[in-house]
Amino acid sequence: MSNEAKPFVAQHAVPNGVVATRWWWVRHAPVREDGGCIYGQKDIGCDTSDRVVFEALGKILPRGAVWYASNLKRTHQTADAIWSAGFPRPERLLQDAAFAEQHLGEWQGLNRAAFFASRPIAVGSYWFAPIDDPAPGGESFLDLYNRVCGAIERINTEHAGEDVIAVGHGGTIKAAIGLALGNQPEKGLAFTIDNCSVTRLDHLASATHSGWRVPMVNQQPWIADASHNAMHQPAGPEIATASKLA
Repeated sequence: MSNEAKPFVAQHAVPNGVVATRWWWVRHAPVREDGGCIYGQKDIGCDTSDRVVFEALGKILPRGAVWYASNLKRTHQTADAIWSAGFPRPERLLQDAAFAEQHLGEWQGLNRAAFFASRPIAVGSYWFAPIDDPAPGGESFLDLYNRVCGAIERINTEHAGEDVIAVGHGGTIKAAIGLALGNQPEKGLAFTIDNCSVTRLDHLASATHSGWRVPMVNQQPWIADASHNAMHQPAGPEIATASKLA
């Protein structure tokens, strides 16, 4: 299978006088080295062996985009897997630590299932903790949100009107969605972000107004084929299931 053909790109009308900067967020491939534990900002690798998944990604991502990734190697490995599956390799991959996953401090390395079993239901239903409650020795989700938003605002200025492909993490992408929903970080936590899924967020700006449009969230072009169920890796309070559709 090849990605030489012109890819499908979701198009939406942009009014005259409006600059659209299109963000294509890709969550990294699944981590297999975590031993069922919370990993946060631990710099561990990911599984990029399912070539069909990366070929499918290459068919919906735009050519000629600016590429970003976090400073953690699993995002770099994921980007490289997309290119190795036939997507034209860009001249460079820009690295931005602001797009790293939430630093979960002393919670990193704890058994995921046991951790969430010990948390109050109202907390475990959304994320590791309330958005303004930092992990011991780490960050809160609000800390993550603020650094992600700062980087997005900077890049919207530097690359206005361009396509931006950003390979990031579950928490990072949830933060970006919260920004797109009107600067409501807690709203982003309501969304599931699967490994290697694509989330498209368009920043629209004119001389008098700016805002966001959300064309798609958690798009998985391979999901109809059950042979790729193993691509799912829990994020936040999620627990692994036999099928992503369960």
